[in-house]
Amino acid sequence: MPCEMQQRRWRHRYCKMWKSVVAAIAFLAVGGSAFAASAVNKDAETRTLIVTEGGGKTELALAAGETVEFCPNGCFVTLPNGDLEALTGSETVEISGGVARIK
Repeated sequence: MPCEMQQRRWRHRYCKMWKSVVAAIAFLAVGGSAFAASAVNKDAETRTLIVTEGGGKTELALAAGETVEFCPNGCFVTLPNGDLEALTGSETVEISGGVARIK
């Protein structure tokens, strides 16, 4: 093969590889920036949060000492005292003494 054809082939492979690397970095940047909210139950008894995401409600029961991650894309949470809070997905809900605090 003449040098000119080899250079064209390598240039094409290099461009293709570069596009793949850029796409992978973009995918990881978007995927890595999404965090989930977490809930920690520091009480000795089970506590329940009601999570509203995308129009659907689910009960999230936390056993004593349990920590769970939920709500990766933002949601509303009804706390044990009945308060409704909006979460973006990076907060920690800490339950202690039957009272929930968002940190």
